[in-house]
Amino acid sequence: MKQGSELRDVTGNLLIQRYTPNERTNHWITAISFILLGISGLAMFHPSILRLYAILGGGQWTRILHPFIGCVMFVSFMILALRFWDHNILDKSDIQWMKQIGNVLANREDRLPEIGKYNAGQRSCYSMMVGCLLLLLSGIVIWRRYFSFYFPIGIIRVAGLMHAFAAFVLIVGIIVHIYAAIWIRAPSAR
Repeated sequence: MKQGSELRDVTGNLLIQRYTPNERTNHWITAISFILLGISGLAMFHPSILRLYAILGGGQWTRILHPFIGCVMFVSFMILALRFWDHNILDKSDIQWMKQIGNVLANREDRLPEIGKYNAGQRSCYSMMVGCLLLLLSGIVIWRRYFSFYFPIGIIRVAGLMHAFAAFVLIVGIIVHIYAAIWIRAPSAR
């Protein structure tokens, strides 16, 4: 329940709002776009999993929609990155946190240094901006309908490899991000 500018629960206790509804919406637009892109990209990547074309309505629709969804994800992720930029600058406590990764994995937070809104693991998600940018740039080069006739075949082939590599790195990064979000809980949630 909201009273003034403070958030309170039904018993009147003050609540801490970690994310606003706009921030959550921005996150989920990025997440849903990423899932659709991962599935459709895998379908186009290898014929053994072409059944995944059905997610976006078949092969032709997948080839049409994949780049447009990619643009949506890029813009959404960059907005998300700009929103939280000031909370994601590494400092000395992050280096110490990384040195004590064993304590993190063993859920011994009491032995870790004080951190701000995010720990070093969460801040490492910011490196995904580089992968997103690589996907956008390589995706433009291989986007046949609009751009590929501007580039020689050698550049298109390199862009295809870069696109696949960046997608692989981002997929692995997102799997780790999801794992951490589900299994590594804040001490107050235990």
